[in-house]
Amino acid sequence: MELPPGPREDPCAWDDDSDPEPEPDPDAQAEAYVSRVLSPPQFGLAPLRAPPLSAPAAFSGAPEPRPTSKGPSVQFPGLLSLPPELLLEICAYLDARLVLHVLPRVCRALRDLVRDHVTWRLRAQRRVRAPYPVVEEEDFDWPAACIELEQHLSRWAEDGRWAEYFCLADGHFASIDSVLLLQGGTLCLSGSRDRNVNLWDLRQLGVEPSRVLVKALGTQKNSTHKGWVWSLAALDHRVCSGSWDSTVKLWDMAADGQQFGEIKGKAAVLCLSYRPDILVTGTYDKKVTVYDPRAGPALLKSRRLHSSAVLALLADDRHIISGSEDHTLVVFDRRANSVLQRLQVGPAQGLEGPGLHVAQPELLYPSSLPQLDSYLLCMSYQEPQLWAGDNQGLLHVFANREGCFQLVRTFDVGHRSQITGIKHSLGALYTTSTDKTIRVRPSDRLHPLLARNTPLDFACCPPPGARAHRPTTDHLHPKPSQRAKWGKALPSMPCWLPRAPLSPHVPAQICAEGNLVVAASGGLSLEVWRLQA
Repeated sequence: MELPPGPREDPCAWDDDSDPEPEPDPDAQAEAYVSRVLSPPQFGLAPLRAPPLSAPAAFSGAPEPRPTSKGPSVQFPGLLSLPPELLLEICAYLDARLVLHVLPRVCRALRDLVRDHVTWRLRAQRRVRAPYPVVEEEDFDWPAACIELEQHLSRWAEDGRWAEYFCLADGHFASIDSVLLLQGGTLCLSGSRDRNVNLWDLRQLGVEPSRVLVKALGTQKNSTHKGWVWSLAALDHRVCSGSWDSTVKLWDMAADGQQFGEIKGKAAVLCLSYRPDILVTGTYDKKVTVYDPRAGPALLKSRRLHSSAVLALLADDRHIISGSEDHTLVVFDRRANSVLQRLQVGPAQGLEGPGLHVAQPELLYPSSLPQLDSYLLCMSYQEPQLWAGDNQGLLHVFANREGCFQLVRTFDVGHRSQITGIKHSLGALYTTSTDKTIRVRPSDRLHPLLARNTPLDFACCPPPGARAHRPTTDHLHPKPSQRAKWGKALPSMPCWLPRAPLSPHVPAQICAEGNLVVAASGGLSLEVWRLQA
């Protein structure tokens, strides 16, 4: 039943500026307050008092029983009385690590809320505002993904203005092509065309600049190798370096970088993968070779899996994955000792939107289709997702589904030529390219890291009319048939490009560990960004 409006519900009592109320007299207000609150009670009227507190049991012997209320119990509103949607909204303003480790200790209701994967899925989607992850997984670790994603977003917030930039330019006298972070980012190795592998102590950045460069590995008088150092890989404190002199050398960082093994091959070593039981090399003579680093190292098997040079290589407990200039991706089954798959990426069709493109996934087999002008140059694998960059500047995502790799997404991330380095994790994605840019994104469906568009042309981009290439082998040279050419402007790409001085060199590789990001500039220097912890 609708009640008649009372005096407080008078519509004219809200905002009526036509007849303003007279300003009260402050002296009259003060006198009224004193007479109402501070004046002694009138005779015959008992003042209102709070109920007396019961004495502690130590003094009275037993607590005084509380009187039972005959009326219904009144429950005061609290945090837990809010609906779950509001609790999730409140938790969104708290750090993900605090929500995961502290809130479950408060009460069972918050513990159940935190243990629900839907809580973390909604939190991640709130951050990226796009489908996440790219590859759907049944046992996806949503809490870990949220923590890493939020750390990544906070570290690169405000255009990365809180990131410290260092340029290490005094260690090599030729182009740096490979880089590797060790021990959580405290140490760094760099391989160069001056044939040296240098060890850097990144803990000395900003403290003792003269002590950042530790030494060059090896006992040779002039250099670590007799050819260009092209690839690096590590397992715990053991490191291996591959060179164009057809050798792989093994180093023990726990023993001050002493050499403990050497493999002499027949062709240049272009890529490496180091596992506890095997060491795999991809070479210029189209072969993938497996060694046992625990015995010698000893040669286990060598297969010519491709018809051209092997450019990218990864291995896990079950597979050896290799990409080649022959436009194929080969998956080798270690247990069956045979080729499991031979894949070729189909043509990119159905590109969506300016700057951010998604190609329709397609799985083609070279036995029935001609080769394409696209091949993989770098890979990053975190089961079940395999991310790979090609010579066209495109990024391909493969999913390992019950031992079978399938191409599920192809992205145009904005690079205008070859993607030479990639680092992918649950919450971060770093790519480098011969277009002289380094791109940083959250690891969602390549949604922009920042809520604005950053121009594609950056200080590290070449001047109009310039060409970017690494003068080594033909597979790294831009070709006229590529989509993008220098001087042709592309639409703005929403992402973040790290701030760095103008560099005429091409970033070769990138590595991220902890709060450090290191890129091999392709020149004489290492580019280092130390993010806020």
